[in-house]
Amino acid sequence: MGDSIKNERVILLLFPTETPHYVLEYNCDDALVSPLPSTALTSSSELFSTHSPSFAKLNRRDGAGGWSPLDSNERQWLQVDLGDRVEIVAVATQGRYGSSDWVTSYTLMFSDTGRNWKQYRQDDTIWVFTGNSNADSVVHHKFLHSMKARFLRFIPLKWNVSGRIGLRVEVFGCSYKSDIADFDGRSSLLYRFNQKLMSTFKDVVSLKFKSMQGDGVLFHGEGQRGDYVTLELQKGKLSFNSHTSVTLGSLLDDQHWHSVLIERFNKQVNFTVDKHTQHFRTKGDSDHLDIDYELSFGGIPVPGKPGTFQRKNFHGCIENLYYNGVNIIDLAKRRKPQIYTVGNVTFSCSEPQVVPITFVSTSHSYLLLPGTPQIDGLSVSFQFRTWNKDGLLLFTELSENSGPLLVYLHGGRLTLLIQKETENPVEISEGTNLHDGLWHSVNINARRHRITLTLDNNAATASHATTVSRIYSGNSYYFGGCPDNFTDSQCLNPVTAFQGCMRLIFIDNQPKDLILVQQGSLGNFSDLHIDLCGIKDRCLPNYCEHGGKCSQSWTTFYCDCNDTGYMGATCHNSIYEQSCEGYRHQGKTSGFFYIDSDGSGPLGPLRVFCNITEDKIWTAVQHNNTGITRVQGADPEKPYTMSFNYNSSAEQLEAIINSAEYCEQEAAYHCRKSHGMPFAWWVGRANEKHLYWGGSLPGIQQCACGLEESCLDMRYFCNCDADREEWTNDTGLLAFKDHLPVTQIVITDTNRSNSEAAWKIGPLRCYGDRQFWNAASFNTEASYLHFPTFHAEVSADISFFFKTTAVSGVFLENLGIKDFIRVEINSPKEITFSIDVGNGPTEATVQSPTPLNDNQWHYVRAERNLKQTSLQVDSLPKKVLEAPAEGHFRLQLNSQLFVGGTASRQKGFLGCIRSLHLNGQKLDLEERAKTTPGVKPGCPGHCSSYGNLCHNGGKCVEKYNGYSCDCTNSAYEGPFCKEEVSAVFEAGTSITYIFQEPYPVTKNASTSSSAIYADAVMSKENIAFSFLTAHTPSLLLYINTYFHEYLAVILSKNGSLQVRYKLSKDGLLIFTIDSGNFANRELHHVKINREGRELVIQVDQVLKLKHNFSEIDFKAIKSLTLGKVTDSLSLDPEVSKANAYGFTGCLSSVQYNHIAPLKAALRHPSVAPVTVKGSLTESSCAAIMEADVNTVTTIYSSSGMSCQEGNGEFKRCCRAKEKEHCLSSTSKMIPTVRLSFAILKLSSGNLKYFAYVNLYAEEETRSSWKCCHQEQGQSSCCFSHQ
Repeated sequence: MGDSIKNERVILLLFPTETPHYVLEYNCDDALVSPLPSTALTSSSELFSTHSPSFAKLNRRDGAGGWSPLDSNERQWLQVDLGDRVEIVAVATQGRYGSSDWVTSYTLMFSDTGRNWKQYRQDDTIWVFTGNSNADSVVHHKFLHSMKARFLRFIPLKWNVSGRIGLRVEVFGCSYKSDIADFDGRSSLLYRFNQKLMSTFKDVVSLKFKSMQGDGVLFHGEGQRGDYVTLELQKGKLSFNSHTSVTLGSLLDDQHWHSVLIERFNKQVNFTVDKHTQHFRTKGDSDHLDIDYELSFGGIPVPGKPGTFQRKNFHGCIENLYYNGVNIIDLAKRRKPQIYTVGNVTFSCSEPQVVPITFVSTSHSYLLLPGTPQIDGLSVSFQFRTWNKDGLLLFTELSENSGPLLVYLHGGRLTLLIQKETENPVEISEGTNLHDGLWHSVNINARRHRITLTLDNNAATASHATTVSRIYSGNSYYFGGCPDNFTDSQCLNPVTAFQGCMRLIFIDNQPKDLILVQQGSLGNFSDLHIDLCGIKDRCLPNYCEHGGKCSQSWTTFYCDCNDTGYMGATCHNSIYEQSCEGYRHQGKTSGFFYIDSDGSGPLGPLRVFCNITEDKIWTAVQHNNTGITRVQGADPEKPYTMSFNYNSSAEQLEAIINSAEYCEQEAAYHCRKSHGMPFAWWVGRANEKHLYWGGSLPGIQQCACGLEESCLDMRYFCNCDADREEWTNDTGLLAFKDHLPVTQIVITDTNRSNSEAAWKIGPLRCYGDRQFWNAASFNTEASYLHFPTFHAEVSADISFFFKTTAVSGVFLENLGIKDFIRVEINSPKEITFSIDVGNGPTEATVQSPTPLNDNQWHYVRAERNLKQTSLQVDSLPKKVLEAPAEGHFRLQLNSQLFVGGTASRQKGFLGCIRSLHLNGQKLDLEERAKTTPGVKPGCPGHCSSYGNLCHNGGKCVEKYNGYSCDCTNSAYEGPFCKEEVSAVFEAGTSITYIFQEPYPVTKNASTSSSAIYADAVMSKENIAFSFLTAHTPSLLLYINTYFHEYLAVILSKNGSLQVRYKLSKDGLLIFTIDSGNFANRELHHVKINREGRELVIQVDQVLKLKHNFSEIDFKAIKSLTLGKVTDSLSLDPEVSKANAYGFTGCLSSVQYNHIAPLKAALRHPSVAPVTVKGSLTESSCAAIMEADVNTVTTIYSSSGMSCQEGNGEFKRCCRAKEKEHCLSSTSKMIPTVRLSFAILKLSSGNLKYFAYVNLYAEEETRSSWKCCHQEQGQSSCCFSHQ
């Protein structure tokens, strides 16, 4: 490794079947500055000769004891010329001896030539080194990765506020020797094999290169059998091609060294450029690589044509080029016969003296260069590279009133504009997508009245324009932007300042020396970095997650998350819930949903069916064959196999199964002279073969009938094992989670005479989310749970629910050496997310208008990525803090993760934490709490937070894992008591609910009537219902008492709504709502509420009437009737007239106080005290209302499906004279759901016919339902749409 290697020792490493490997260990920590001559240290300036850089060596006290510049600002630098390229591993600094001058922070730049500097980066960011806190102590920094350079610059950023910049330095490392070849773009090296054909299974190629050209072939080989391998620069990126093309790296044409390593073993390739690696497999036919005769480096020579090449050659330097351990450049230098040189290859690196500059600011950066004024014509050229779509490239005020000339980028397109007050502006545009980070050249030439704009030296596409006036050159040229003082400069910028790099600036055909600008002897500038191009590819690596597309500007990157299923600044957050339980928690009902089991983790979303019922929430994953399939002709030599495709990965299914409480798959094997096990089996997770069948248990090779001792032939453990002539089956549920899902079925015994089998494997069905309600209760401030370190270097999300009565506490904390992450409640109304990745703490705080320590569940989501730090609490506005463009960005944690407590403070958290997820991963709080003092698993009191999800009088029922809604006393049903219960009434339909007869009526006739019914007085009526009809008059609802009082709700002949009270003291009271015709075939909602003497009537959520009774004694309720009153009651004339017609239409969700009479009649007719007379058909009033009832016969369903006659999408499918209902499906099934259909016919506004078919069936994705109802002797059937 060079002349200054110390403490050398040789270690012999032996590997099986390999030759010995010798590894040379060495210490590379020599002081490199101390032995240098004083002239090797230079600087931007010096305060006095006694403060010159020659006194800046570590621990020196001569002169003024170190270097200090003339002015202390961020433009100053101290440079060390190490004499040759060396390996640098560390630096050390001191302040100026015995003074108050020292540097507190600095950056480093390095270079091979003293030009074209590169900033030292660590963790892909410009590294800021911590400096000194006094003048004489030494601060030492060891590099994470060594660097090779000849020149090193120290750039002070901050210094002692009470002093000046003062610096003494040392650099540690050792000498560095390498073999270098310089290719001029017309040359190459050919490495010729000992044999004509080289066939290899393993190849290793390593090299370093530097170039200013974005295109060129680095090496190439090919064979007559079609194999080939090429490594080529293409637009500043490196492309490796060997039957498979892979591109890596970016901005590789920056004239800095880049390392390449290619490792191939058979078809597996590891391709590394600098620190970025891609692993891939090639697509070639064989594992070996056949190359004929030779490999070429630097270009692809054309056989038989010396000096000609197939593609653009590499122009630049290559260092330490090894092919399978062979040092190619060393062989070339020693003129070995294996190497043939084409063209001029030299063995030292020629460095073009190009000085790039970087425009840093979007507001203040500019470069002013002088020109030669009043020349007839104009000539300006330069090169630029940027990521920004917009920016001013050049402004100059032309002489002789020729007007201002501007060249700028707008939307990635180059525009040249000359504006004159007396003439039309001249505008030329060229190119597209010029903000692609590549170098682009611009040439502007004008002679007399003609101006030409040439982009990327392509004269064929150059644009021309003519002006009325002649064009004369100006005397000042502003590049990149304009000074703040317009009065002095007259510079105009129609867009924004340019952020990017420029180089090779020519004015009037003369190159401009930008080093003179840096030294202050030419032009002027602001916010520039001279002699370096600070461009960075922020999309390498791509920090957009889950397939998000990365784009960038100069200061940041952007992620396009469209069509990924994720959202957020880096596409980190899934837009879907992690389970069906999450959708139920949102109040959703059954349907198809996407779930993302690991949230922000690597697994993608999966489409499932969520069957959200009152009892359990089932998740169903469909596969490609759930119907019954017959099998014949299979034997052990030619087995029948069927593989199942769930449209998901094995990892996605495994995540769903693992997070569920219970999973199952129905397995049915029908057989006729076909043995079951071991001639038929199924394959499950991990590709394991299983010989037990549905209803049985793993490992016992039985079927359900064997366990139940119910097999047809008791000699066997499965029905099919009896080998009978008639059909039989073994059917049951496979419910051992570790074996699910079923991935394949194999049958081998259907090849005998009359032998046949049929099978059916149902969808994967699971219920219960083990994590959603997973909770822990923290009972003391000193209690906590601990988990392994949270690893989330570049992106982290934390989500959980909490409830507490404490005023403060730490939910979660994880510490590193300096970094940390913490989420806490600071006060009853304040949650804070704190994080430090090395740039100082960042705090995102959300303040709530109401206290959060109310013992209710509250949701917290904290996220940190490279672009943002954010905190969300419940549905309050999210707090978002933008991340800095530069600085540390990797979160380095190394301690345990504390939950409910803290390692850095005394006070922990009192309360409950539930459903804790870190980067989509679920933490099992309950399991850890079982063994932790002061912490209990679970947390009661879910109804206090979620009881409001139970609607319409539903009662929240507390469960250990969650809650449920009891809809017993509600007129609605469903998981949240929100699904209407409605039915179609015909003219004679009647529902009568009988109230319990008051006890004293029969037991004590001597007691006064007032005493008998004193306790039966109803102090209130809360009545609610919805109705739809086209008929008047109609009787909707009738309540009567044992005292012959009543309450009736009727529709009058004119369609107005009447509420009629007959009271013993007030007599008959009639309240008429005549705001329209309510018999208009629309659904109307009625609420009648009486509390004491006050009566309120609402129709369609609008208050229609208020009334105060003088005295109310509505008591001893006897019965409530919906529709026609059939008992021999003495009805008053108006009620009797309405009752003659009863009610024809649809009634929905009828509630009387705590009683739901319509629901009782439909759901519990044999238990409830309810009598039904006439035709009552359950239906959906809302669905009926949506139909175009004047024109078509329509079938409605609660799921929104419909089929109509004659509109092209649907058709009548059958006519059957049999009096039957029919139902069939033509293809695949999924879990059982309930479908409700109603047929409605209207003619000329009159309701003629209602019918209803209530189907319990398997819903499907691609099949046609046929639903039929008998009408006048024949069945009418319809297809619903696919």
